[in-house]
Amino acid sequence: MMKPEETGSRSGRTIIGLHPSVGFQGAESSVHTDLKRRGRDPGTMAFPEPKPRPPELPQKRLKTLDCGQGAVRAVRFNVDGNYCLTCGSDKTLKLWNPLRGTLLRTYSGHGYEVLDAAGSFDNSSLCSGGGDKAVVLWDVASGQVVRKFRGHAGKVNTVQFNEEATVILSGSIDSSIRCWDCRSRRPEPVQTLDEARDGVSCVKVSDHEVLAGSVDGRVRRYDLRKGQLFSDYVGSPITCTCFSRDGQCTLVSSLDSTLRLLDKDTGELLGEYKGHKNQEYKLDCCLSERDTHVVSCSEDGKVFFWDLVEGALALALPVGHGVVQSLAYHPTEPCLLTAMGGSVHCWREEAYEAEDGAG
Repeated sequence: MMKPEETGSRSGRTIIGLHPSVGFQGAESSVHTDLKRRGRDPGTMAFPEPKPRPPELPQKRLKTLDCGQGAVRAVRFNVDGNYCLTCGSDKTLKLWNPLRGTLLRTYSGHGYEVLDAAGSFDNSSLCSGGGDKAVVLWDVASGQVVRKFRGHAGKVNTVQFNEEATVILSGSIDSSIRCWDCRSRRPEPVQTLDEARDGVSCVKVSDHEVLAGSVDGRVRRYDLRKGQLFSDYVGSPITCTCFSRDGQCTLVSSLDSTLRLLDKDTGELLGEYKGHKNQEYKLDCCLSERDTHVVSCSEDGKVFFWDLVEGALALALPVGHGVVQSLAYHPTEPCLLTAMGGSVHCWREEAYEAEDGAG
């Protein structure tokens, strides 16, 4: 890959021209317009909109999964939210039905603790990365290792499929993002993104974009259609970053106990969210299923919810004594998974009534 060249800057961000070689494909739109309308662009509508049904927050503990994996390093929903994956310090990956508390399969093949995992769009494949520096592609049904990709010089912090599950992207403490072709037998990555100056803590993928957070304090967005890299400096090591569900904003968590909502296109700071504690650990953050709330783990045993537009703290959910290491939010429903120690807790809204055998 040719080295990128800086082509300009705007709004305090760096824009770099790239020569892309991996394509991705899917996204849509709404938080952004709500922020603009309610915070920055008043009076654009002649009549008030009907008051929407207030969002419900998951605060009722429905299930506790004792995972039996040592410490649970990460918990992840599958694409439709019916199943979840847990990554263990005992080198295993487990697949669960979280609402029923049922263990479906255990995947063994890593040589050290598993740090992250993701499922494919059709639920046929899994990918995972861990302390053994390997990226593993799994067959869900058989539980067998399909491919094991090696090339990172340090532990793999984060893994993601592209939308079609033809490429796995992995971010490592070695400061690189590597793109692995699931269909070919070639052992080396098809592309390496090495612009980070310190470890890559988080990678997210949309149809044509790669969003990456790094310990160097920068969040980088690779636009593979335009062949450009957009870099925004936060100033504190980044622990997690993600797209809003409308695809127009990015949420960034960092070790100064602050979450920041940025306009994806301009890098403008749209909101800051504080009150939780994040000074030592790599903790997850996300947006709720309707983009109404910002959600974050905390080192004080709670999960924090803020109103996205107003910035006010809406809920500090007590989970337990210790660090809430990881969380996952259901793609369409107010359902939250939290990981603390060796357990995962499943949370639903207060009005939720469990089906037979699911609660």
